[in-house]
Amino acid sequence: MTNTLNRRTLLKAGSTAVIAAPFIGVGKARAAEFNYKFANNLTIDHPVNVRMAAAIKRISEESDGRVEISVFPSSQLGSDTDTLNQLRAGAVEFFTLSGLILATLVPLASINGIGFAFPNKGKVWDAMDGELGAHVREAISKSGLIAMDKIFDNGFRQITTSTRPINGPEDLKGLKIRVPPSPLWTSMFNALGTAPVSINWNEVYTSLQTGVADAQENALSTIDIFRIYEVQKYVSMTNHMWDGFWFLANERAWDALPEDLQKIVAQHVNEAAVLQRADMQALNVSLRADLQSKGMEFNDPDPAPIRELLRANGFYDEWKANYGEEAWSILEKSTGKLI
Repeated sequence: MTNTLNRRTLLKAGSTAVIAAPFIGVGKARAAEFNYKFANNLTIDHPVNVRMAAAIKRISEESDGRVEISVFPSSQLGSDTDTLNQLRAGAVEFFTLSGLILATLVPLASINGIGFAFPNKGKVWDAMDGELGAHVREAISKSGLIAMDKIFDNGFRQITTSTRPINGPEDLKGLKIRVPPSPLWTSMFNALGTAPVSINWNEVYTSLQTGVADAQENALSTIDIFRIYEVQKYVSMTNHMWDGFWFLANERAWDALPEDLQKIVAQHVNEAAVLQRADMQALNVSLRADLQSKGMEFNDPDPAPIRELLRANGFYDEWKANYGEEAWSILEKSTGKLI
């Protein structure tokens, strides 16, 4: 397998992995010393699951079959909040989750999603592979969870709507936009004058289809894979926040693994995350044209007036106070001054 996968290869690899490797499919794994479940809210052909399929195979091989991991994709074990509760209880051993949603348990985990903080991916990786990521992982560890060192990429988020494109702050006023159940999202979109509606991801398509919400925001890959183009018309390339997936382990299940097995699992999960980042970079290059061919209309608003609205409405001041001086100072080492 090459280090970068194109979109067709990703889809093929995902479907092949399910058929060819029984321990990657849904259900009970074959007998092993440690049979662990890995849940996520992504389709089996998403780059995270494709790279994790390869990682799981290597973990099984290098552990001589002592560690077998079954994947439960597409929210099969419940919503994000349900599965997070299962992870904490030990019913699920591994879970990938956006830090912005994890923030309902670990408030600091949402700091990477501060609106218009990162100008590019280079700054993101400087922060998340460096001091900021370490600071967040330490906070996560205090909740009975272990986060792997490398975070998977979900990309910069864009706003899609069924009603109108977003060209500036005036187009956001009163917009019924779906946001995840996270205080940061609600706070940001309230500061922008929208009417945010908190909806778990497994209910989003129906909510957009029925008009419970008129808009949502996500990375282009998510918009494509989850067929959001069927229920939304406009894509406004706001790049308003960056989001990633932490690979989380139940602390008791992690501690049950001998040190040699911990090293094998951590090595291959972290390698999968780095490879997935490159996959996402390549994938996003082609997605705009692909989504346009499916009927979506794109525009590129100037982010400066939207960011200024956040500043004027006290968004940055509020979250600096929430995270504290230390965390905010670490963030600004990568982003530059936000206030």
